[in-house]
Amino acid sequence: MFGANLRQLSQGYPSISELSRQLGINRTQFNRYLSGESFPRPDVLERICTFFGVDARILLEPVESVKKTGNVLTGHVLSDFVGAGVADLPEDVFPTGFYRFTRRSFMDVNQFLVGLIYIYREGSATYLRGFEARAAMRLQGLPTDSRSREFRGYIARQEDGVVAVVSRRQAMTCSFNYLSKVASFENNYWVGYSCRTVRESPSSTRAERQVYEYLGRDFKKALAAARNTGFAERDGLLPYHANLLQTDQPFR
Repeated sequence: MFGANLRQLSQGYPSISELSRQLGINRTQFNRYLSGESFPRPDVLERICTFFGVDARILLEPVESVKKTGNVLTGHVLSDFVGAGVADLPEDVFPTGFYRFTRRSFMDVNQFLVGLIYIYREGSATYLRGFEARAAMRLQGLPTDSRSREFRGYIARQEDGVVAVVSRRQAMTCSFNYLSKVASFENNYWVGYSCRTVRESPSSTRAERQVYEYLGRDFKKALAAARNTGFAERDGLLPYHANLLQTDQPFR
């Protein structure tokens, strides 16, 4: 039963080698689990259960009956729908590390916002973390301390790109982001759009074109980029960012 359950849970991953690496289990040993030749130690079993969102009944009962309901996205209700993209986002599609992003301001169409985010993985999920610019918080009359500015989200694979659902603490605000990779020399750019969940307003917009640039995992490089975040004029944008944003074309 355990081998059959593990084979079923592993189907959503591109390779056993990558899955073994994420679990921190030797591939040969993992293949023995899959074939039913051996069973994991208690600590390894706990790691597997945590990773897949199941409990120890996976040794004795069908996986459908032991999936935890607490994980909304990868639980049994949505695992074949939303969960399929959440649990299968390979590094070569959207790598871990720092990203610089640029988009037009929602509050002032003559300004652009440049920011920095960090993408990381835990288990089979990919997460996003960053901080709103202080100037943007002040413009909305919001606190500018780090706790208030922090936002987090999750990334999911799509057919020709990725999506990110991002929220500030206590789900005060939320945004939906779509990105598709751009063919470029270094192959490190994505372009798409960001939409925020607010009511319609004559003085602001709810959707704008957006660019992501992958900076890698070098903290010093990210720190240098962080010094230039915040609001910027059109002439102050990085040339390739401005080109991808098509600043002279309306967003549709």
